[in-house]
Amino acid sequence: MGKRVLLIEDEPNIIEAISFILSRDGWTVHTHEDGTTAMDKVNALPPHLIILDVMLPGRSGFDILRDLRANEPTKAIPVMMLTARGQAKDRELATRLGANHFMTKPFSNTEVRDHVRSLMEA
Repeated sequence: MGKRVLLIEDEPNIIEAISFILSRDGWTVHTHEDGTTAMDKVNALPPHLIILDVMLPGRSGFDILRDLRANEPTKAIPVMMLTARGQAKDRELATRLGANHFMTKPFSNTEVRDHVRSLMEA
């Protein structure tokens, strides 16, 4: 079985773009759009990597990241935060909570693919 990524994102155009980029690169991409039930999705089939939006319906990506890092089965899964908000305080919070990478929207296809690859090599 190939590498699985879980994309937790609520913008359809971002879901479509990242799914296309990573599927073409050999990933199996699962998606989820709701912050409230995101941990249920992660726990049901833990992915090799999570791409996590900051602003989600129900719960923020920061809250989900905090839960991921506090949960033994998920604490080592690489997490790339994705957000339209690129302020320094958001980057600092993501780093403090344990994000492996922080990327702002808009992004290039190559940028997403290259960062996903590097997180899996680390």
